[in-house]
Amino acid sequence: MCPKIMVVDDEPDTIDLVKLILESEDIEVIGAKSGFECLESIEEEQPDAILLDIMMPDMNGWETFHKIKEKEPALPVAMLTVKSQEFDKMLGLHVLKADDYITKPFSRKELIQRTKELLEMKLQ
Repeated sequence: MCPKIMVVDDEPDTIDLVKLILESEDIEVIGAKSGFECLESIEEEQPDAILLDIMMPDMNGWETFHKIKEKEPALPVAMLTVKSQEFDKMLGLHVLKADDYITKPFSRKELIQRTKELLEMKLQ
């Protein structure tokens, strides 16, 4: 059985790109276009990890992150965002305790490597 990642992003092109890259590595990718859609489908989909955009309408990535961690504290979540300032990374990793912080644009190699590391957290 291949691992499953949920990608949460309001940009369908980002979901499609991540899907194209990760499915070539035998990682199943499911998309959610909002924080609400993510939270509604976590229980049914049972992802092994989540890649989560920060800047989304209605419920931003940080709100979604906190709600995910309330329901599933052990589920690895990486922020996948254009917010690349050092302050944003420090906030995400050290204050809010995201498991990883991946900035867009990302390379194919980086996305694969960081996603595999995220999936390994689930196994620990």
